[in-house]
Amino acid sequence: MKTKDFPIVCVGGSAGGLDAYIRLLKNLPSDMGAAIVIVNHLRTVATLLHEILPRYTEMPVRLIKEKLDIVPNQVFIIPEKRDLHILNGEFRLKPISKPWGWPDVITVFMRSLTENWDGKLVAVIVSGFDGDGADALCGIKEVGGITIAQKPETAAQPDMPESAIASGCIDFILSPEDIAKEIARIAHKEKNS
Repeated sequence: MKTKDFPIVCVGGSAGGLDAYIRLLKNLPSDMGAAIVIVNHLRTVATLLHEILPRYTEMPVRLIKEKLDIVPNQVFIIPEKRDLHILNGEFRLKPISKPWGWPDVITVFMRSLTENWDGKLVAVIVSGFDGDGADALCGIKEVGGITIAQKPETAAQPDMPESAIASGCIDFILSPEDIAKEIARIAHKEKNS
């Protein structure tokens, strides 16, 4: 099996995230050679992102199922009420580890990436309440990954980006459109290295 060494971009968000995901996807090239994983933290409501987002990108948009193979140039969406992990180049789903209070599904997935992915990691935190994801950002940087927060004034709910920035482990603070440009630049650099 070919080693999985293409970049994974984890985009974490919640309240107000849809606007950020749309603005991001509309500006991403569909052949850049990276996998986009949207980790939107929903505890109980079924996600509709895999039905809404295909209108804004030419990349296939797929709801993650157990042992789904991770491939580049696709957008993957976490299902509700699940923690997302990665193992042997596949997605693994587990029952949500924190069923009460604010979920920490973004942090859980980012930590799994730092342990189990060989390619470049890009962690993006967009609009949302609370601070999910912030605790994993320094770990992403420790393994050579790049961390990006949505510019708070461009987010419907700035809590999550502000928590990410407060972690002290953010490389870039950008609007969704500029996040897309930065991801494309990173993916291009990885493809040609």
